[in-house]
Amino acid sequence: MERKKYNQDFINDMTKKIDDKLVHAWNAFKDTDTVTPLLKSGLYDTNGYGGSYMNSSYRHPDHRSYSHGVDKTIAVAIYNRIVTDCASVHIHHVRTDENGLYKEEMNSGLNDILTTQANIDQTGFAFIQDLVMSLLDEGYVAAVPIDTTINPMTGSYDILSMRTGKIKTWYPQSVRLEVYNDRIGKRQEIELSKNTVAIIENPFYSVMNERNSTLQRLLRKLALLDSVDEATASGKLDLILQLPYVVKTQTKQKQAEKRLKDIVDQLEGSKYGIAYTDGTEKITQLNRPLDNQLLSQIEYLTSILYGQLGISPEIMNGTASEETMQNYYKRIIDVILNAICKEFERKFLTKTARTQKQAIKYYRDPFSLTPTNQIAEIADKFTRNEIASPNEIRAVVGFKPSPDQAANELRNRNLNQNSEEVINPPAMAPEEY
Repeated sequence: MERKKYNQDFINDMTKKIDDKLVHAWNAFKDTDTVTPLLKSGLYDTNGYGGSYMNSSYRHPDHRSYSHGVDKTIAVAIYNRIVTDCASVHIHHVRTDENGLYKEEMNSGLNDILTTQANIDQTGFAFIQDLVMSLLDEGYVAAVPIDTTINPMTGSYDILSMRTGKIKTWYPQSVRLEVYNDRIGKRQEIELSKNTVAIIENPFYSVMNERNSTLQRLLRKLALLDSVDEATASGKLDLILQLPYVVKTQTKQKQAEKRLKDIVDQLEGSKYGIAYTDGTEKITQLNRPLDNQLLSQIEYLTSILYGQLGISPEIMNGTASEETMQNYYKRIIDVILNAICKEFERKFLTKTARTQKQAIKYYRDPFSLTPTNQIAEIADKFTRNEIASPNEIRAVVGFKPSPDQAANELRNRNLNQNSEEVINPPAMAPEEY
């Protein structure tokens, strides 16, 4: 009888907890009054729920494309390299010690977003990709908590899902954002307080996003080069026909136009595009290749951009040395990730949480750029100097952990031994004497 009562009390308690979660759960779209649907003609389905892109068969509705024609230039290769490298770095919600060093990983919704699943459509990796891509392309980006345990403006909360938002309008205390609503399959505008949204600025804004920055100048030069190429390949002959008479009167002008029409008809009607002219007529071709110095200017701006960002052609084609890659990670990747982590700490961790040594940290694999022939030497130094245990080194290399308990010990195997082994050394077989 008591056991039955205990089970019933347990069920009632769990039901109450679930009901409390459902009652206090908060959604940015559902619980906000300032939501404006962006229903563009021909782009969204206006049948309510289930709206999608017309071309959703090959592109997901929440997919964000580069703006300003960046996808047609060399800039997309630079963006893609930086975005992929930033997303490959592990970002965690952790607890640190008194010196600010990693102590343990927190079991929180924010950590789950950064490592496993950010929302119903994106993993943590894809979310960071989306975040950094928007940051580089637009200069500013917002990380928007969509589902939280309670209203973020009322107290401490845990984040259940998060998406990238495009900043449309700035207000003194809030921002209007364009965010994808996965409940109806459409992008919507929503106004949220700056205190609940992580707003990140591109650390390289003056180089990449400023109106007269090096990258924007390069994009304009590339657009000019494309227009010149299109004009060259348009199929026009660009000829001047010099007639043997003056065409000042209307009669002569009509005669010249008739002669020009005859040549055009000959070229169009000829199988091989051949026409004949009178011996006194002179034809001058204008579409000769001219040196407009566009290509040299583009090469110059590209080299300047590489220098300002700390990128080299070897990094782009995958032949850079370890020193070059370390410099690239230090000057670009670490700067961007540090900006993201600091803003996440400021907006998503309360003052009490920061007092409890909670933080958002990123960790790069120290062996990712190490040649294979140097791993054995590094592993020996790490284990000999009691920095890592053998099983930790095996995990980095990709081997399964050893079942031997000694493989988890942090000690110098060349010098230190267990006290029991020193006092009672193992017995030797007779043949070993």
